[in-house]
Amino acid sequence: MGILHSVSNCRPAALFKGCRRLFLYTALALSSGCGGHPKDVLLPVADTSRGSSRVDMLIATTRALSTNRGEMFTGERALAPAFADITVSIPPASVRKVGDVAWPKRLPSNPATDFATLKADELSREQAKAWLNAAVRKSPDGSAFVFIHGFNNRFEDSVYRFAQIVHDSGVHSAPVLVTWPSRGSLLAYGYDRESTNYTRNALEKLFQYLADDKEIKEVSILAHSMGNWLALEGLRQMAIRNGGLPAKFKNVMLAAPDVDVDVFRSEIVDMGKQHPRFTLFVSRDDRALAFSRRIWGDIPRLGSIDPEQAPYKEELEANKIAVIDMTKVKAGDSLHHSKFAESPEIVQLIGRRISEGQTLTDSRVGLGDRLIAGTTGAAAAAGSAAGLILAAPVAAVDPDTRDHYADHLASMTGQTSGQQKTAQRCVSNTAAPQGRACAVAR
Repeated sequence: MGILHSVSNCRPAALFKGCRRLFLYTALALSSGCGGHPKDVLLPVADTSRGSSRVDMLIATTRALSTNRGEMFTGERALAPAFADITVSIPPASVRKVGDVAWPKRLPSNPATDFATLKADELSREQAKAWLNAAVRKSPDGSAFVFIHGFNNRFEDSVYRFAQIVHDSGVHSAPVLVTWPSRGSLLAYGYDRESTNYTRNALEKLFQYLADDKEIKEVSILAHSMGNWLALEGLRQMAIRNGGLPAKFKNVMLAAPDVDVDVFRSEIVDMGKQHPRFTLFVSRDDRALAFSRRIWGDIPRLGSIDPEQAPYKEELEANKIAVIDMTKVKAGDSLHHSKFAESPEIVQLIGRRISEGQTLTDSRVGLGDRLIAGTTGAAAAAGSAAGLILAAPVAAVDPDTRDHYADHLASMTGQTSGQQKTAQRCVSNTAAPQGRACAVAR
C-alpha cells in the first residue's frame, strides 16, 4: 500500500481535522505565490561596483564539503571541521534597506544591486588561525564576533545573513561564522537538532582557541534560534572543563532562542557566577518557536517567554540577564522568527552593544513548511508520514518545499536512489491534476 495517497483520501483525519482544512491551507499557500532565489550563489564573481561594501569572514563548519563549487558546503555532516575565507559584496544603501538580504534574481550576481560572492576559498586549520590573527589585529579593540545560525539554514543562507548583520550593525570585530549541518527545511527539525549536538565539541574547541589566543582581547557571540542551544552547550562544556569562562567572553546575545526554559536554567548554573553578559531577544508572536514548543512537550521556549511574568522576571534579574522584547517589532519573516536581523533598529542595537561592551532561518521557509507549522494538529508530526502528506500538494509548485521533499520521503520509506528520483519527478510534475499527491509504493 502506498505511503502517500491522493489528497482526496486524507488520512488520518484526526491529525488535521478533515480534508477541508487541508484544502484551505493549501489554497492560502498557493495564493501567496512561489518564491526562492537562484542556487550556487557562492560561485565568485568580479567586483564590478564601486559603490558596494565588502564583508570578509572566516567560516568554521562541520558541514560536508560539496562537489558543487557554487554550493561549497552541504547540509550533511563532515567527519572533521573545515574552514573557509569568504568575501561578500553588499550593494549600496540606495538599492537596499537595512536588514534586507538582496538575493540575486538571476546569476551571475550583480554587485551593484545584489549580494555577491567575491571570494570563497577553503582554508587549512593553520591558514584559518593566520586569517583570524590578521583580522583581529585590524580591529580597533582586538575583538572577534562569532555568529551561530539557527535551524532551517542552508550554507548560503548563513553566509549572506551573517554578511548582512556584520555590515548593517557596523561591527568592526573580526567576523567568524560557525555553521553547522542544517538541511534547510522545517521538515528536518530533528536532523538539525541532532546536528547541533554533533557540532558541540567542535564549537567548544573553537571557544578554547579564542580564549587561549593572546591576540584576541574580547569575544562577542550572537546566536539565533536552535543555534542558541549549540552556543550555550559549548559555553557550558568549556566552563565545566576550565572551572569557569574567560573574562574576554564579554557579550552573549541570544536571539529567539529555541531552548527549553528549564534546560537554560541548568546551563546558566553550570557556567558559574562569572558568566558573560547575556542579552535575551524574545518575541511572544514567534510562530517557529510555537511550533517547536508543541514538538517538545509543550514546554515554553526561552525565546517566546513574557519577561515581565513570574517566574521569568525574577530569574532574569537574579542572573543579570538583559531582555529586549521584540513582540511589537514589525519586521522579519512570516514566522516572526528573524526580527533580530531584519529590524534596522535591532540590528544596529546589536552593533552598539558589541562596540560599547554593553549588555544588550534568515531561514528559507517553503510553502509546505508554513502549511505544517500553521496546522496545530499536525505540527508535531513534521517529518512523519502525516507531515509529508500535508506538504505534498504544495511540493509540486513551491521550489523551497520541493527541494527537500523527496529527501524526506526517501528517508522515511527506505527508498533506493531510483525511487527517490521517481518521487522527485512526481512532485516536480506541475502538469499533474491539481490537488493530487503521488502514491509511492514501498
